[in-house]
Amino acid sequence: MTKLLVVATGNPGKLREMQAYLADAGWELTLKPENLDVEETGETFAENACLKASEIAKVTGNWAIADDSGLAVNALNGSPGVYSARYGNSDTERITRLLTELGDEKNRQAKFVCAIAVANPQGEIIIQSEGICHGEILFAPSGDGGFGYDPVFYVPEKQLTFAQMTTDLKKSISHRGNALKALVPQLKKVLGAKHSDD
Repeated sequence: MTKLLVVATGNPGKLREMQAYLADAGWELTLKPENLDVEETGETFAENACLKASEIAKVTGNWAIADDSGLAVNALNGSPGVYSARYGNSDTERITRLLTELGDEKNRQAKFVCAIAVANPQGEIIIQSEGICHGEILFAPSGDGGFGYDPVFYVPEKQLTFAQMTTDLKKSISHRGNALKALVPQLKKVLGAKHSDD
Protein backbone atom coordinates (compact mmCIF):
# COMPACT_ATOMS: atom_id res chain seq x y z
CA MET A 1 0.00 0.00 0.00
CA THR A 2 1.34 3.45 -0.91
CA LYS A 3 0.64 6.67 0.87
CA LEU A 4 0.10 10.00 -0.88
CA LEU A 5 2.77 12.65 -0.42
CA VAL A 6 2.03 16.11 -1.80
CA VAL A 7 5.15 17.83 -3.08
CA ALA A 8 5.11 21.56 -2.38
CA THR A 9 6.14 22.57 -5.89
CA GLY A 10 4.55 23.44 -9.19
CA ASN A 11 7.74 22.33 -10.97
CA PRO A 12 7.32 18.94 -12.73
CA GLY A 13 11.13 18.69 -13.06
CA LYS A 14 11.53 18.82 -9.29
CA LEU A 15 8.72 16.29 -8.86
CA ARG A 16 10.45 13.84 -11.23
CA GLU A 17 13.75 14.32 -9.41
CA MET A 18 12.12 13.55 -6.06
CA GLN A 19 10.25 10.55 -7.49
CA ALA A 20 13.54 9.06 -8.66
CA TYR A 21 14.95 9.15 -5.13
CA LEU A 22 11.84 8.13 -3.26
CA ALA A 23 10.72 5.42 -5.70
CA ASP A 24 11.28 2.60 -3.23
CA ALA A 25 10.23 4.47 -0.09
CA GLY A 26 6.60 3.43 -0.69
CA TRP A 27 5.05 6.86 -1.17
CA GLU A 28 3.11 8.13 -4.17
CA LEU A 29 4.14 11.70 -5.02
CA THR A 30 1.86 14.32 -6.51
CA LEU A 31 2.22 18.04 -7.29
CA LYS A 32 0.53 20.57 -5.02
CA PRO A 33 -2.70 22.19 -6.29
CA GLU A 34 -1.76 24.89 -8.82
CA ASN A 35 -3.57 27.72 -7.05
CA LEU A 36 -1.89 27.00 -3.73
CA ASP A 37 1.14 29.16 -3.07
CA VAL A 38 2.98 29.59 0.19
CA GLU A 39 5.00 32.74 0.69
CA GLU A 40 8.59 31.97 1.61
CA THR A 41 9.17 34.34 4.50
CA GLY A 42 11.81 32.26 6.32
CA GLU A 43 15.37 33.49 6.74
CA THR A 44 16.89 30.05 6.19
CA PHE A 45 16.31 27.19 3.76
CA ALA A 46 15.07 25.01 6.65
CA GLU A 47 12.52 27.62 7.80
CA ASN A 48 11.11 27.93 4.28
CA ALA A 49 10.91 24.15 3.80
CA CYS A 50 9.01 23.75 7.11
CA LEU A 51 6.69 26.64 6.26
CA LYS A 52 5.75 25.16 2.88
CA ALA A 53 5.36 21.56 4.07
CA SER A 54 3.19 22.60 7.00
CA GLU A 55 0.87 24.87 4.98
CA ILE A 56 0.42 22.43 2.08
CA ALA A 57 -0.31 19.57 4.50
CA LYS A 58 -2.95 21.56 6.38
CA VAL A 59 -4.69 22.77 3.22
CA THR A 60 -4.69 19.40 1.40
CA GLY A 61 -5.19 17.19 4.45
CA ASN A 62 -2.36 14.94 3.22
CA TRP A 63 1.25 14.32 4.15
CA ALA A 64 3.39 16.94 2.42
CA ILE A 65 7.05 17.30 1.53
CA ALA A 66 8.78 20.58 0.73
CA ASP A 67 12.30 21.55 -0.03
CA ASP A 68 13.99 24.88 -0.19
CA SER A 69 17.29 25.01 -1.91
CA GLY A 70 19.62 27.52 -3.36
CA LEU A 71 23.10 28.62 -4.08
CA ALA A 72 25.34 30.23 -1.49
CA VAL A 73 28.42 31.97 -2.92
CA ASN A 74 31.27 32.73 -0.51
CA ALA A 75 32.45 35.95 -2.18
CA LEU A 76 28.86 37.29 -2.12
CA ASN A 77 28.44 36.62 1.62
CA GLY A 78 26.22 33.62 0.98
CA SER A 79 24.04 35.29 -1.66
CA PRO A 80 21.81 34.59 -3.51
CA GLY A 81 20.91 32.14 -0.70
CA VAL A 82 17.18 31.94 0.09
CA TYR A 83 16.61 34.43 -2.77
CA SER A 84 18.16 32.10 -5.40
CA ALA A 85 14.89 31.61 -7.28
CA ARG A 86 14.03 35.31 -7.04
CA TYR A 87 17.39 36.56 -8.33
CA GLY A 88 15.89 37.16 -11.77
CA ASN A 89 12.83 36.27 -13.86
CA SER A 90 14.45 33.37 -15.72
CA ASP A 91 17.40 31.00 -15.36
CA THR A 92 19.33 33.07 -17.89
CA GLU A 93 18.67 36.31 -16.00
CA ARG A 94 19.64 34.73 -12.69
CA ILE A 95 22.91 33.35 -14.08
CA THR A 96 23.75 36.67 -15.77
CA ARG A 97 23.16 38.58 -12.54
CA LEU A 98 25.29 36.11 -10.55
CA LEU A 99 28.20 36.30 -13.01
CA THR A 100 27.95 40.11 -13.17
CA GLU A 101 28.04 40.40 -9.38
CA LEU A 102 31.02 38.06 -9.13
CA GLY A 103 32.85 39.86 -11.94
CA ASP A 104 36.57 38.96 -11.94
CA GLU A 105 36.47 37.73 -8.32
CA LYS A 106 39.09 34.97 -7.90
CA ASN A 107 37.28 33.24 -5.04
CA ARG A 108 34.58 31.30 -6.88
CA GLN A 109 33.79 28.91 -4.00
CA ALA A 110 30.11 28.13 -3.62
CA LYS A 111 27.75 25.49 -2.33
CA PHE A 112 24.28 24.31 -3.16
CA VAL A 113 22.17 23.73 -0.04
CA CYS A 114 18.90 21.81 0.14
CA ALA A 115 16.68 21.59 3.22
CA ILE A 116 13.72 19.21 3.19
CA ALA A 117 10.79 18.98 5.58
CA VAL A 118 7.91 16.51 5.78
CA ALA A 119 4.68 17.39 7.56
CA ASN A 120 1.81 15.15 8.64
CA PRO A 121 -1.78 16.03 7.59
CA GLN A 122 -2.14 18.20 10.72
CA GLY A 123 0.77 20.34 9.54
CA GLU A 124 3.27 19.14 12.16
CA ILE A 125 6.85 18.78 10.91
CA ILE A 126 7.82 15.14 11.42
CA ILE A 127 11.07 14.82 9.44
CA GLN A 128 13.79 17.25 8.38
CA SER A 129 17.03 16.74 6.49
CA GLU A 130 19.69 18.83 4.80
CA GLY A 131 22.15 18.18 2.00
CA ILE A 132 25.10 20.20 0.72
CA CYS A 133 27.20 20.00 -2.44
CA HIS A 134 30.40 22.06 -2.64
CA GLY A 135 31.71 23.49 -5.90
CA GLU A 136 32.68 26.70 -7.62
CA ILE A 137 31.15 29.17 -10.04
CA LEU A 138 32.52 29.24 -13.58
CA PHE A 139 33.08 32.47 -15.53
CA ALA A 140 30.63 31.31 -18.23
CA PRO A 141 27.87 28.67 -18.48
CA SER A 142 28.82 25.19 -19.66
CA GLY A 143 26.51 22.26 -20.48
CA ASP A 144 22.85 22.16 -21.42
CA GLY A 145 21.31 19.77 -18.88
CA GLY A 146 19.69 20.49 -15.52
CA PHE A 147 18.03 23.76 -14.61
CA GLY A 148 18.62 26.89 -12.55
CA TYR A 149 22.29 27.61 -11.85
CA ASP A 150 23.43 24.15 -13.04
CA PRO A 151 25.43 25.44 -16.07
CA VAL A 152 27.73 27.60 -13.91
CA PHE A 153 28.05 25.28 -10.87
CA TYR A 154 31.25 23.29 -11.33
CA VAL A 155 32.20 20.31 -9.16
CA PRO A 156 36.02 20.04 -9.24
CA GLU A 157 36.29 16.35 -8.28
CA LYS A 158 34.03 15.39 -11.20
CA GLN A 159 35.46 18.10 -13.52
CA LEU A 160 31.92 18.81 -14.71
CA THR A 161 29.17 21.33 -14.12
CA PHE A 162 25.80 20.05 -12.91
CA ALA A 163 24.54 20.82 -16.43
CA GLN A 164 27.17 18.50 -17.98
CA MET A 165 26.45 15.55 -15.70
CA THR A 166 24.27 12.57 -16.47
CA THR A 167 21.08 12.51 -14.41
CA ASP A 168 22.44 9.57 -12.39
CA LEU A 169 25.74 11.28 -11.60
CA LYS A 170 24.05 14.52 -10.55
CA LYS A 171 21.58 12.51 -8.48
CA SER A 172 24.41 10.74 -6.64
CA ILE A 173 26.26 13.90 -5.54
CA SER A 174 23.80 16.80 -5.57
CA HIS A 175 22.59 18.71 -2.51
CA ARG A 176 19.03 17.52 -3.14
CA GLY A 177 20.32 13.97 -3.60
CA ASN A 178 22.16 14.08 -0.27
CA ALA A 179 19.13 15.50 1.53
CA LEU A 180 16.76 12.94 -0.03
CA LYS A 181 19.10 10.03 0.73
CA ALA A 182 19.03 11.02 4.39
CA LEU A 183 15.24 11.23 4.18
CA VAL A 184 14.41 7.80 2.69
CA PRO A 185 14.96 5.66 5.82
CA GLN A 186 12.90 8.11 7.90
CA LEU A 187 10.07 8.12 5.35
CA LYS A 188 10.04 4.32 5.30
CA LYS A 189 9.84 4.30 9.09
CA VAL A 190 6.87 6.71 9.05
CA LEU A 191 5.12 4.55 6.46
CA GLY A 192 5.72 1.44 8.58
CA ALA A 193 4.29 3.17 11.62
CA LYS A 194 1.28 4.31 9.57
CA HIS A 195 0.57 0.76 8.48
CA SER A 196 0.62 -0.55 12.01
CA ASP A 197 -1.90 2.18 12.96
CA ASP A 198 -4.28 1.43 10.07
